[in-house]
Amino acid sequence: MHILHLDSAITGDASVSRQLTADIVARLKAANPGATVTYRDLNEGVPAIDTAWFQAVRVGIENPTPEQQAIVATSDALLAEVQAADTLVIGLPVYNFSLPAQLKNWLDQIARAGISFRYTAEGPEGLLKNKRAFVAYTAAGTPFGSDYDHASGYLRHMLGFLGITDVTFVPADGLALDRDAGMARAAEALEQIAA
Repeated sequence: MHILHLDSAITGDASVSRQLTADIVARLKAANPGATVTYRDLNEGVPAIDTAWFQAVRVGIENPTPEQQAIVATSDALLAEVQAADTLVIGLPVYNFSLPAQLKNWLDQIARAGISFRYTAEGPEGLLKNKRAFVAYTAAGTPFGSDYDHASGYLRHMLGFLGITDVTFVPADGLALDRDAGMARAAEALEQIAA
């Protein structure tokens, strides 16, 4: 088993999602002693896609400049980490009812036509198949799965679009209202993880 462990919280050591992703990884490693882990803290910076990214990555320039080569290399490296993993562990703290910008940037970087997905006559097909994802969903006041939770559904959709359809959420929500109850829900979900 090779695990890609992704954190995105801006709250450092106080982050509940970071605590939960570490707990998930520890549980997976305990059940699979030979498991390896690649760790990436998305909070350290993932470039947003822009016109320069589009020109470098999507247009396919024959003689790329050094700047364009660097843009492609960053996107390729992020995508290669996903391709090499069979299990993803993703921290999803909810900010303003949605996912952090750095997690959205990561999704934009790895959504590459012809590499991580393709369009067919039957519709889009994800090419990152045979992987599973565990998502630590944390929110101060946005209930998991509620009408105003615009984070979990979007992340599930994007992972599925890329071919990752086996997605398990470990929710710790309502932390600002009743932290103990939110953490208890997360602990219960952790117990259900079948490594």
